[in-house]
Amino acid sequence: MAAQEPSPPSSMENNKPGFPKKILANKLEDKHLCNCCQNILRRPFQAQCGHRFCFYCFNRTVGSGPQKCNACIKEDIFEEPTSILVQGCAFPDNAARREVENLPAVCFNEGCSWKGSIKDYELSHEGKCEFMILPCPLCKELIRLNEQERHNERECPERTLNCKYCKEPFHFRNIKAHDEICPKYPMICEGCAKKKIPREKVWSSKTCRSLVTPCRYHVVGCDLSVEKEKIHDHERACAHEHLNLLLHYIMGMKVSLEGLQPQSLELAGHKAHELHQALRDLETRVSQLSAIPGPTGPPVQGVPSSSSSSSSAAPPPPTTLPTSFTPLPSSVGAALELQLHSEKTKVADLGRRCQELEVKAGTFEDVVCVLNREVERFATTMEASNRQHRLDQDKIEALSNKVRQLERQVGVKDLTVAEMEGRLREMSATTFDGVFIWRISDFTKKRQDAIAGRAPAMFSPAFYTSKYGYKMCLRIYLNGDGTGRGTHLSLFFVVMRGTSDALLKWPFNQKVTLMLLDQSNREHIIDAFRPDITSSSFQRPVSDMNIASGCPLFCPLSKLEGKNSYIRDDTIFIKAIVDLTGL
Repeated sequence: MAAQEPSPPSSMENNKPGFPKKILANKLEDKHLCNCCQNILRRPFQAQCGHRFCFYCFNRTVGSGPQKCNACIKEDIFEEPTSILVQGCAFPDNAARREVENLPAVCFNEGCSWKGSIKDYELSHEGKCEFMILPCPLCKELIRLNEQERHNERECPERTLNCKYCKEPFHFRNIKAHDEICPKYPMICEGCAKKKIPREKVWSSKTCRSLVTPCRYHVVGCDLSVEKEKIHDHERACAHEHLNLLLHYIMGMKVSLEGLQPQSLELAGHKAHELHQALRDLETRVSQLSAIPGPTGPPVQGVPSSSSSSSSAAPPPPTTLPTSFTPLPSSVGAALELQLHSEKTKVADLGRRCQELEVKAGTFEDVVCVLNREVERFATTMEASNRQHRLDQDKIEALSNKVRQLERQVGVKDLTVAEMEGRLREMSATTFDGVFIWRISDFTKKRQDAIAGRAPAMFSPAFYTSKYGYKMCLRIYLNGDGTGRGTHLSLFFVVMRGTSDALLKWPFNQKVTLMLLDQSNREHIIDAFRPDITSSSFQRPVSDMNIASGCPLFCPLSKLEGKNSYIRDDTIFIKAIVDLTGL
């Protein structure tokens, strides 16, 4: 019989690196450190080179392919292929795990007085300490775990609140922005001064009959502002005043248009005045000339002269200037009158054009006012949309954080459910009469895993000698262990720590019979032994289980090859009988 270091049944694996060094209450030893993260070992695995790693650290190291062992290089003992870390080359070091889990630990969070073992720390205190400092997931402020709820509800500037008016969520820092766009926010109507009207109704308050608006004739001088419901009464009562204001306005426009006559018309009038003055001077001179008598001298132009042959005749009667003189300036005046009429026509045409331009300008001003209002309304809408978009983005981010948190919680719950299901299966297979039959299915696959080193050993569910008796289990190596490696199937008996150990007789001294059942009921393979009471394997357990003890050469593997009656439907049955004599 040979002693074998035990590994506990599979339990929930945590994807975490080692425990921080400062949780250890006693002096730290190097053998308890992970050769990767340099923290205290968590779920220790031992590589084929002998160095220990955390389960998480080892998988992370070999996740990208085979790696050289840094500890071997540092200690100058590197040797291929032993010092090459590859997937499947390491196995759980349960002895080291039990040793680490039993080390005394303290909580390193300031103000916490918790004490216990590392195992208790991992199961009930790690990640649950009320004095643990955590960053707020929203504002990143460092707070204690026991203050997190109060911080999230009252202090976090990034916390999400629900509007008491529209019930929509928003961030606390955006409370003012939300109040500016909240459709249910209470407002005061500018028309009737009614209070606590939702903003969405105030936006449509242009229909309020009490709204005071300016008169439509304010552009022509009416300065009165009246309530909307009385606007028609005002227009009927003040129709005469409105017409007078409109008339004065039109006359003022006419005067303004007349003031727009071109400078050329003024020059033309000045020239006409000068021509009329010159015409009067010329008529005056002509009148003076017609009053002077004709001399005997040279004839006046236009008077016929007599020939020399009639010089002896009587002198003709004296000639006079005609009195109906039509001067040249008269035609010039007519031309000036025509030019003046043409200028007046141009001025009238210019006035009409000015009126048309004023009408068009007024129309354009109205259009521009409407467009300005639309632009302002669109800018307000865009600003409100941008604020709402930011609120939606913040809400999406908060929901994403909540989804990730729920996913983590679901993962933890799944692991807990899996562990509970495993315990339930173990309990359903538990017996309380000292007789236990272990059914091992998928024998071929499990033996190949044992040959490859992926799962060299398997533990059976626990069984008992009575309800309050000894707790035991079996351990089997499908490819052998120790002297039977590769040639025999090795089977061991393990005494486990139970809840009633204080009431039992120690050391364990009951005869144990181990059997590989022939499924044809012809020739069972049987081995029996009585415990060595001096061995630590049969003393009262101080950890989860004692060192395994049993038969490394229990059954030759040659008997399980080919056609045999021990394997049916790829399943074998192992039976253990504990003699209850003396109990």
